Amino acid sequence: MTEQKISSNLVNKDATSEARELMKYLADRYGKGVLSGQQDYGNLNWINENTGRKPAVIGFDLMDYSPSRTERGAISQEIRDAIAWHQQGGIVTLCWHWNAPANLINEPGKEWWRGFYTDATTYDLASALAHPESEEYTLLIRDIDAIAVHLQELKEAGVPVLFRPLHEAEGGWFWWGAKGPEPAKQLYRLMYDQLVNKYELGNLIWVWNSEKPDWYPGDDVVDIVSVDVYPEAGDHSPLAKRYENLRELVNDSKIIALAENGSIPDPKQMKEQGVHWSWFCTWTGEFLQGGNHNTVAYLKEVYNSEEVITLDQLPKWSWR
Repeated sequence: MTEQKISSNLVNKDATSEARELMKYLADRYGKGVLSGQQDYGNLNWINENTGRKPAVIGFDLMDYSPSRTERGAISQEIRDAIAWHQQGGIVTLCWHWNAPANLINEPGKEWWRGFYTDATTYDLASALAHPESEEYTLLIRDIDAIAVHLQELKEAGVPVLFRPLHEAEGGWFWWGAKGPEPAKQLYRLMYDQLVNKYELGNLIWVWNSEKPDWYPGDDVVDIVSVDVYPEAGDHSPLAKRYENLRELVNDSKIIALAENGSIPDPKQMKEQGVHWSWFCTWTGEFLQGGNHNTVAYLKEVYNSEEVITLDQLPKWSWR
């Protein structure tokens, strides 16, 4: 059984009791069913109305806390909503569509609010990291500092977070992956050092989100490995190859998650093929409600499958 080697120890030795409790639960459940997940708190009622259940995991985004967005008037309620979800007993996962710290192109098709995309900024991560005395580097740290404030709010509210920074780096379509693996790994480790050692954010469970070995930042800064997969609409195969890639990446020693998906893999096929995604997290908009990627009938089937864990089946956490 693969579960035997999976450790529930967190890479941060000073993790909060809540983070330890969540990680222990994920490790105990690993291979015994998949946690249902959904990006965007605003989808909660729709799922409940259409399936009779609520997801166990909801995905939130730190995007509009990026300084190059807030200085242009962006506001966000994600932290408030994440705390509200936590208080209902749900599990919080966080990504960050990090608007580039500077050098936004801001012209039609490359507007400032698309600034997390490589093609909407001339910000050069490799250059910034190579010149710690530069303004570009200073702004990088400024942005991490700004995000730390909001992660601290979650820590103070007792919220353990499945934290997934620098997602899809290997794709290259986001600026943090545009200069190849070395700067991306360096930035990840820099962020880990700042948030863990400087800000003492022990509520974070660190989720890496790429499957290629040359992009992997190291076992010492990663708790869980994951990948984002968007199959053809209506393709509910278990994504076995992508799962195997991640198993090989960490020598079957860490929990593996499907951090974003379009069509949800079939829980029955997952079980039959030994594909143990810890959780899935369906993306928002058409992927959930469009009817092509996941029909309402299929969603109902998934959310009521005995292989799938929903909000009402989560444990009574010590913080509730």
